[in-house]
Amino acid sequence: MRINTNVSSLVAQEANKNTSANISSSLEKLSTGLRINKASDDASGLSIADKLRTQASGLNQAVANGNSAVTLTQIADKAMAEQSNILDIIKQKLIQASTATTSAEGIEAIGKDISKLLDQVNNIAKQTTYNGTSLLQESAGGLDAGTALTFQMGTLAADTISTTAGVQSNTSGLVLDTLQASAKLWSAGADSAAGLQSAARLNLDEIDTALTTLNGWRADYGSTQNQLESSIRNLMTQVTNTKAAESVIRDVDYAQESANFNKQNIISQAGTYAISQANSTSQNVMRLLQ
Repeated sequence: MRINTNVSSLVAQEANKNTSANISSSLEKLSTGLRINKASDDASGLSIADKLRTQASGLNQAVANGNSAVTLTQIADKAMAEQSNILDIIKQKLIQASTATTSAEGIEAIGKDISKLLDQVNNIAKQTTYNGTSLLQESAGGLDAGTALTFQMGTLAADTISTTAGVQSNTSGLVLDTLQASAKLWSAGADSAAGLQSAARLNLDEIDTALTTLNGWRADYGSTQNQLESSIRNLMTQVTNTKAAESVIRDVDYAQESANFNKQNIISQAGTYAISQANSTSQNVMRLLQ
């Protein structure tokens, strides 16, 4: 028997240190709610979980992009709805100006109304913007057709939804320049009542064409809004599933970890007892010296 090196005590101490480390790790998991707190806990799991977290963050931003884009399309639609109302009023006034019961003075007043209403159509096209981006024409100062607006609706470069290019919802794009010029002449009383009525009649087709064009642009924006809303619903489902997948890898199972913690506590107590017993066995050597 040897007492210089108590091997049994050393083995018990080593086991107790390992158990203490396990208890510390278990406490960390229980306190943070995470199974993986550092790379050494699960290196491959951490890599996968981090990738899923990044994907979920990107999808959440895409949802935010989509909600902003829906707001943009609604702004454009409401603006064109008001322009459509204005064109309806102009058509009513043209019909009123086209009949023989309307005097030259009445047509002159109608011309002034139409001129101002068409100016308002242009004002709406100029003022309808979202965060500085013109929606119904090229820009606040440019009257040409606008370009397509592209929205990022996913984590990949190809995940985009775009509006239709070519929206030019002003008097030029709606081909109402001739009517605007005619209205100014009517307001100046530049012709007889019969002549003015004949001119007003000729402009009725222009209004119908303008309404058809305007309704086409509204339909395009409406289709884009439906596409965006569908994409948002799909993205929200992806976010939920991605976060669930990350949770399976990263989050701790409290029932399992609590059982493990209790187990390690029992082992630790047993280890402490084993160390005390290993130390006491050396006392038996003293009996040989008596």
